[in-house]
Amino acid sequence: MIASKYGVRMGRIFRYILIPVACWSLVSCASVRQAQVKDTTRSFTTVVVDAGHGGKDNGAFRRYGGAEKNATLDVALRLERKLRESQFKTVLTRSSDVFVPLDERAEISNRQKNAIFVSLHFNDSRRRGIHGFETYYHSPVARELAYRIQQNLVTLRGASNRGVKTANFRVLRKALYPAVLVECGFLSNRSEGAAARSADYRDDLADKIAAAIVDQRHGKGTYRPPSTGSDVADNTSHAE
Repeated sequence: MIASKYGVRMGRIFRYILIPVACWSLVSCASVRQAQVKDTTRSFTTVVVDAGHGGKDNGAFRRYGGAEKNATLDVALRLERKLRESQFKTVLTRSSDVFVPLDERAEISNRQKNAIFVSLHFNDSRRRGIHGFETYYHSPVARELAYRIQQNLVTLRGASNRGVKTANFRVLRKALYPAVLVECGFLSNRSEGAAARSADYRDDLADKIAAAIVDQRHGKGTYRPPSTGSDVADNTSHAE
């Protein structure tokens, strides 16, 4: 009986000791992990532009908007050109219809010296009436950039604001620099899906995102749209 009580008492002591240690360990790990993300939102010289999906991965595929992989690539190429003209170094995770694993996309960004990461996608839903823009981030250092992009996109005519949200997407979670993922509308929605097929609309999307990125780095109102047309995007990535 005495041994039984002693065992219970010692069990309680160990429990009280171990719980704070475990909690401290979790907090410590979270702090270390968070410290790994470099806040380059005011100093970045490189923008990694990630066209979602590609190759064997179509992403969403809808009658109105077609294959997501094609729409994201076109917007990415347009965005990349606008950023180069704004004097940024640019890196594309893909510049053609190829499959790039998610981990590799994050690694491409992490290999840069002073960068941010912008992943482009289009949304999908079984409910055709759902529409609007969403922007996601994981690290708090990317929050301001996410809000800038979202605020710019919702100024497009007929836009619906579905908000800025946190997410544990792999390309965001594994990024060592500020990273955001932009959902540029719903391919499943008749209006947004049809718009996604339009070169002019895709150029407008790229322009709004480019403006947010430039303003994030240099201050609001500093973005100047390219003077030349963007109907044909340059397929060249300027990675060093």
